[in-house]
Amino acid sequence: MSIRLHVPAAALSVIVALALSGCASQQFSLGLGGSPAPEPPPVAAPLPASIPAQDLVGRWGLAAYHKEEDRPRTELAARGQCRQPYNISRGPSGGVIMHLADQAQPTELSLKGGPDGKNYIGPAEDPAGGARDREIVAFDGRVLITRFTDPEIAGRYGTSVYVRCGAETGPRPKGTKTGAKKG
Repeated sequence: MSIRLHVPAAALSVIVALALSGCASQQFSLGLGGSPAPEPPPVAAPLPASIPAQDLVGRWGLAAYHKEEDRPRTELAARGQCRQPYNISRGPSGGVIMHLADQAQPTELSLKGGPDGKNYIGPAEDPAGGARDREIVAFDGRVLITRFTDPEIAGRYGTSVYVRCGAETGPRPKGTKTGAKKG
């Protein structure tokens, strides 16, 4: 064979190889049977919290502890803070107005249910249990205990204890009226 035949034959071989590799990659992107590959499942909608935001609205005495054995003493200290209460109000989008860690201005935060069955308070755009969230450790209508999910922030702030101030005793049972007397 002459050299003139080898160059076109080599070029033709390269073109055929490229065409076949394009077909092979097309088959992988289409999936089996030539049908399009399935799309990833949609992101799950956020779970609702088992505690309604309205149940947190009110005036609270606030204190914090770092050791679990300090919890009872901290609840008493929080009750004493009702002279200068921490106010949790209702946000315009249905959340609660509270402070994020290291923020001077309060902002609206959402109550979110996590896939782990826990409740969280944090920015609506963050997933439940995100770095800026606090976990609701306990809530009975009178005492709210929260802990930041970020270990560094939790190490600085500790576990927060909110004790409801004054006559506010927490959520009322459905069907009861404010100021109704028991007789």
